[in-house]
Amino acid sequence: MLERDFGCKLILEQFTDNPFLPFFYEHPERYAFPVELFFMTERHKQLQEMLTQGELFSETIIADYFFIKTLLFAKNNLKDEEFRLFQRLFQVLNSTFRKPDLLVYLHRPVDDLMRNIQNRGREMESGIRPEYLQQIQQAYFDYFKTHSNLPVLVLNLESVNFWEKESIYQAMIGLLREHYEPGVHFREISQLSPL
Repeated sequence: MLERDFGCKLILEQFTDNPFLPFFYEHPERYAFPVELFFMTERHKQLQEMLTQGELFSETIIADYFFIKTLLFAKNNLKDEEFRLFQRLFQVLNSTFRKPDLLVYLHRPVDDLMRNIQNRGREMESGIRPEYLQQIQQAYFDYFKTHSNLPVLVLNLESVNFWEKESIYQAMIGLLREHYEPGVHFREISQLSPL
């Protein structure tokens, strides 16, 4: 929607290309390392290509993920010794990226996420447990608390579908236009716009 309305360059994660993902959902301990390694290399390749092109023209770029996602999921999914190796590789690759001007986290309760997964109907996602999603959310919030060197806007979207209600979407745009100092900033969308 932002790409359409503001002519931004859009980067969307290509998660379905990961050949290990279906196996990971069935046997997470066995396939965690290859699934995370594949995600890391593909995200790095995509961002490297897209951000290099974008910097040439000083475009506004919006991505539906931040490279740090790679490390957060790996920390949750890998065994300690695998994570230590993974982290070393990640640090080398991450050093090539500049920090975003604003990191926006669209927060939804786990119950909402489980409904979305069920509504999508992807067979490979049918085994995702609420506890797993809660762990991932906690990993993001732990990261936000400990890395306060960039502005993070957390938008609480509980029971709100911004793509269905223009006033919600416009409220979000208004919040995106504000200036944020480094640190975490929480905003409640449902209270800003009438449903």
